[in-house]
Amino acid sequence: MTRNNNKTFDSAAFLANAGLGRTMIELKPKQTFFCQGDTADSVFYLQKGRAKVTVVSQKGKEATITLLSATDFVGEESLAAIVGLRMSTATAVNTCTALKISRNEMVRVMHDEPAFADLFLKFLLAHSMRTQADLVDQLFNSSEKRLARILLLMAEFGKPGEPETFIPPITQETLADMIGTTRSRVSFFMNRFRKLGFIGYNGRIQVHKSLLNVILLDQLPDHNAQKPAILPVP
Repeated sequence: MTRNNNKTFDSAAFLANAGLGRTMIELKPKQTFFCQGDTADSVFYLQKGRAKVTVVSQKGKEATITLLSATDFVGEESLAAIVGLRMSTATAVNTCTALKISRNEMVRVMHDEPAFADLFLKFLLAHSMRTQADLVDQLFNSSEKRLARILLLMAEFGKPGEPETFIPPITQETLADMIGTTRSRVSFFMNRFRKLGFIGYNGRIQVHKSLLNVILLDQLPDHNAQKPAILPVP
């Protein structure tokens, strides 16, 4: 039987509604989508809210590896050829609405609907590029510059539309985990950003566009703005 191609598949409608193999879920802050070690049997599409993905080492140390916002997928490892276990934990940062899509339904729609497969592939490519950027950030940038980048990402600067200048609640310990430094250093940098007018704080952190100067123009006073001299090649 030939599939009817006259009707265009609506990816937005598919991701907005429950249906066969799809369940709408609501999570409160700190509730989990899935936990490290669970069976990887579904993919989640975040409709509203913010979430984080964390991993825990064998010694019990937790690290935050990425932040999620609306229109992100999470749990894509469930699409591997062999069903395995979750390698991380996804947790709601604030109130979240998400669509839980079973592995079988996700495989089916990707196979049957090229428009949806194209949408998901674009997400995976963007996710891969973000992961590479995170690695470069960790390898080459100062912890202060890494903090500026994380705050800008949380405020969604660079995405279409107006940025969400007030970022979701997040602890300095979590920020320290994400940029690979201590909580005391994060506190020092945050106070410094506030004094320079890059952020505001009145119960919630507000990120100002001027913080982009830290990333784009490396505009920080004193030694933090200086780059190491490039030595001539012998």
